Parts: sequence; structure tokens; C-alpha cells
Amino acid sequence: MEIRKAAGVLETGSPSPEQLEKINAFAKTPLTAEEVYVFAVRLCDDQPDRDLERFSPEALRALAPMFLGKTGILDHAWQSDKQLGRIFDAEMQCDDGVNWLKAWVYMLRGEKTAELIREIEGGIKKEVSVGCSMGRTVCSVCGADYGACEHRKGVTYDGKLCVAVLCEPVDAYEFSFVAVPAQRDAGVVKAADPDGAYLAALSQDAALGRSYRKQLQKEIVRLGLVLELGLDQPLLESLAKKLDGDQLQAVQAALSEKAAKRFPPLTQLSAPAGRTQQADSAFLI
Repeated sequence: MEIRKAAGVLETGSPSPEQLEKINAFAKTPLTAEEVYVFAVRLCDDQPDRDLERFSPEALRALAPMFLGKTGILDHAWQSDKQLGRIFDAEMQCDDGVNWLKAWVYMLRGEKTAELIREIEGGIKKEVSVGCSMGRTVCSVCGADYGACEHRKGVTYDGKLCVAVLCEPVDAYEFSFVAVPAQRDAGVVKAADPDGAYLAALSQDAALGRSYRKQLQKEIVRLGLVLELGLDQPLLESLAKKLDGDQLQAVQAALSEKAAKRFPPLTQLSAPAGRTQQADSAFLI
């Protein structure tokens, strides 16, 4: 899934000698401090956004090296003439219990960037958004893949708000200046699959998974009552809801095997004693 998190510019100015050394690792011709303008951005953090999603601290830490060398553009327009800068340093930081990803970006000073630099310094251009690919989203309540459990974003369970946690980053693409971020501090703007087909397919798969999970839960309750395990229906239902997908399948299989041994299948009709089946009797009515 492609994720875009929005945040803003933090610090601006000329590069230090240490920063200039990192910048020149990306430049084909060595640059001087006078030729370069740098600024720091808050890319994303581990706080719930307006879509009730957040990055895990582990994901932020893994994203930091992925963003090194990635380009900066305008409005997520993936065109070479929209390039304006490049990330030369990135690290996860923690302030007051909040983990967030800080990146330093360099731009070349000149006629092309003069107006943008002026807007950054004047506070006009300050919201940025990043594009990255995440491999997994999990439920903050139970830790299962989000959509495979019964918990829903925005609902509080036993005093704990359910949010979707973005985990296991696959790649980082770019950062971009945007006009309106979706979140106050680290907003998210989904941009993958414009026609919604991919998200629709994911939603359909999740619905099928939830349906299958409910079938397994009902079957476990039914088998538990049939086998007279000494547990009443509400207790069986409660226990079944706490099992993850693999556990549900394992318990259902074990109970089904036990039920098959206790209640072996019987033939529907039996022949009278002493009577043998005639040849071609399958054709007799």
C-alpha cells in the first residue's frame, strides 16, 4: 500500500561543514556552502492521524535510511521538472514520548529556486507530504492484520482506542510540498490506485476473511456444545472471539476430529439379515 504522511518545515539555512560533506556524497561536482540551501522537515510520526492510522516506531526507524537520496517535488507530481531538492540525512527522533522522522533536504540556490526559498523562509511553503510503501497494517488492539479481526478504527475496546498501525516499510519514494495536509502534525494522504480498484479488492478480501472467521467461530461453538465440553454457549463464544486465524483453524480441526470419532457416520439403509445383494441391484428400484 502506498502511504503519504504530511508534516512541515522545521529549520532552514546554510549547511554546516558536516552537512556539506553528506550533501556532496550525492553531487557529481563538489558544492560549496554558498551554493546550497538546506532545511529540515518532520516527515511522519507514530501518533494517530485523522484516518486513525499511525506508523510504528520500528517502521519509522526502518524508513530513515530508505529516504536517503530521495527527491523532493511539488504536489507529488512525478516529473523531472518538478524536482526541487534531495534528502541527504534522516533519523528517527523522540520528543515527549512521540517518535518522529526528521529529514534534512538540500536545494541549489539560483533563479529557479529563489522564489521557493523565499516562500519557505516566509512560512508560505511549510507543509510537506511523503510517499512510501508499507507492507503490513495491524490492529492496535489485538495485533492481528487489520481487517482480519473484528476491531474497527475509532472504536474503543476496554478503554483502548483502535487504530491501524503501519508496519514493515517496503520502500520510500519522495517527499513533496503540498497545499493542504490531511493532518495537523503528521497527516496522511492516500495516493495509490486513483480508481480505487486495488483498495476495493483489499476491502473485498477483508470481508471474505471476516466471514470465514465468523464461520469458524460458530463451528467451534457448535462442536463444543455437541461434544458436551462442560462450557456454556456464551463462554464458548467468548473464547472463540479471542483466537487468531491459525488458532481458530486448529481448534476447529481438533474438535471436528473428536466429533467424528465419537459420532462415526452410519449407513442410511441396512440390508435384512441373511439377505445377499443381487447382481445389478444398483439398477433395481
